[in-house]
Amino acid sequence: MTHENSRNERKTLALSVVTGLCLNAVWVGFTVTEVAFSIFPIIALVLAAQGLYQEYLRQPANDDTSLVAVACFFVGLFGHSAFVKAQYPEIGSNFFSIMVALGLLLWIGVKMGVLKKKEEVTEL
Repeated sequence: MTHENSRNERKTLALSVVTGLCLNAVWVGFTVTEVAFSIFPIIALVLAAQGLYQEYLRQPANDDTSLVAVACFFVGLFGHSAFVKAQYPEIGSNFFSIMVALGLLLWIGVKMGVLKKKEEVTEL
């Protein structure tokens, strides 16, 4: 993988996290009475989705990147949900959201090669 492909992949993954985070922020703003409504998550959601679409048009992703991007989307979604539930404990527990987000982060780390075992070098 070249440096440019790695940069494009990171951009896609970051936009996926932001899109999931903003989608949950919009949903919470509309449905939870304790949280004040704001127009900014809607603006950020539109911009992140447009950026993600433009990135896809410029260079379609392979299957691995697509799966990891979907996982990043759900990390943003469940991460924001856990954050809101930590701020407002009366709306529910954040245990499930944290466990799903951590499980997905673990899977992303394995798929990206961050959690790969280092190969032992044997000397002859």
